[in-house]
Amino acid sequence: MPYLPSAALLLIGCALLGVFLVRALRVAGRARSVLAATRATVGDQTGLLRARAAGVRVAVAEMRRSPRVSSAGRGETGGRS
Repeated sequence: MPYLPSAALLLIGCALLGVFLVRALRVAGRARSVLAATRATVGDQTGLLRARAAGVRVAVAEMRRSPRVSSAGRGETGGRS
């Protein structure tokens, strides 16, 4: 029965390999969920930033389109004369 120690070592090795694979898959699953959450957060923040930039562009365009007020002479503003 000289093959018995070899068989026992093979079984122990396979069991350890299985344990390590299960742990590695758990870590990979956690990393995948963290990556998905981070991607969603970054996407939301990017969308908000784009919306703000679009709002600024619209505001600047409106300011450029609005007619400029001509300067009022003295006494025409209702202030002290």
